[in-house]
Amino acid sequence: MKLISVIVPVYNLEQYIVETIQSVLAQTYKHFELIVIDDGSTDKTAEICEEFQEPKLKLIRQRNKGANAARNAGVRAAKGDYIAFLDGDDLWFPEKLAKHIEHLEQSPEVGISYSQSAFIDEAGNPMGLYQMPKLTDITVRDVLCRNPISNGSCAVLRQEVFEGIKFQDDLYGTAEDFYWDERLQGSQDLDCWFRIALKTDWKMEGIPEILTLYRVNSHGLSANLLKKQESWEQVMEKTREYAPDEVAQWENPARAYHLRYLARRAVTLRDGMTALKLCRQAIATHPQMVLEEPKRTGVTLVAATILSVLPTPIYQQLEDLGMKVGGWFQKRQIFQYKT
Repeated sequence: MKLISVIVPVYNLEQYIVETIQSVLAQTYKHFELIVIDDGSTDKTAEICEEFQEPKLKLIRQRNKGANAARNAGVRAAKGDYIAFLDGDDLWFPEKLAKHIEHLEQSPEVGISYSQSAFIDEAGNPMGLYQMPKLTDITVRDVLCRNPISNGSCAVLRQEVFEGIKFQDDLYGTAEDFYWDERLQGSQDLDCWFRIALKTDWKMEGIPEILTLYRVNSHGLSANLLKKQESWEQVMEKTREYAPDEVAQWENPARAYHLRYLARRAVTLRDGMTALKLCRQAIATHPQMVLEEPKRTGVTLVAATILSVLPTPIYQQLEDLGMKVGGWFQKRQIFQYKT
C-alpha cells in the first residue's frame, strides 16, 4: 500500500484541532502518517496534539513563520508517496484518502487529485453551499484565472510533483529545499499551483464528490482587500519572470476574475461600495467575463449593488433566500454528477 503523508499546519486552533485530527484518524484508508506542524501557537494547540496516544501522529513545533513555512517543514519531513494538506480547522469525510488514492493509482498522468467541498460555519454547521470547481480538462488558463483546486484542504499530490517545483533558498541562514515560497506576502497557494501548471507536465483533475468540509471563519476574512490584490500582483510579477508568454496571454482575464473574487469577499464583509467598485473594475478589465460566466458575474454585481443601497438587515434576508436557492441548484448539480 502507498503511504500518504497528511500535513496539518496549525496556529492557535485549540477549538478546532481535535475534530480535525479525528477526521484524519477516521479515514478508511489507514496507511498514512499524520504530521502536525505547530507554527508557534500561543494557546494550547500543541499540548492538545500531544495528548493523542496515536503512533501515526508526529508533532513538529517551530517558531512562528507562517502557514507556508509550516507546509514546507511538513513536506521536508514527509515520507509518503503521496502528500495531502489539511488546514487545522477543516475536516475530511472518512473516505477522502481512499477516493484520492484510487483516482491517482488509476490515472498515472494526474499529479494533483482534488475534490469538491462543502462549506461549514465556525460552529461546524452545514451552510448548504458548496465549492464545485471544474474537474477535468484543466488548462493553464483555468489555473491562472479560476484556481480549480479551490482550497488547500481538498488536494492530494504525488510526492514527485513537489520534486518538480522545489527550489533552494537560504531564507533563514541555511540552504534548504522550499516548495511554497515564503518570501511572498500572500497568495502562496496560487504561486504553488501556477508553478505546477507551468513548470511540470503533471495534470490536475478533480473527483466529483464532496470529500472536504471547508470552514468559513469570519476571523480569517481579511478586511484589507487591497493587500490581497497586492499579493496577487506580486505572484503574477513572479510568474511573468518564468512564463512571460502565458502571463501576457491570460493576465487581464486572470486579474478580472481575481477582482470579482475580491468583490465577493467585500460582499461577505458587508462593504457594498467596495464590492461594487471591485466588480466594476473586474468587468472593465475583462468585459468578456460577462459572457463567459454570466451567472456568477451577474450575481456578484447585483449583490454588490443591492448591498450598497439597502439597509443591512434587509440585504441579509435577501442573501439568506439567495443562498437557499443557490444551495438547492448546487445539490441538483451534485446529484447529476453522481448519476
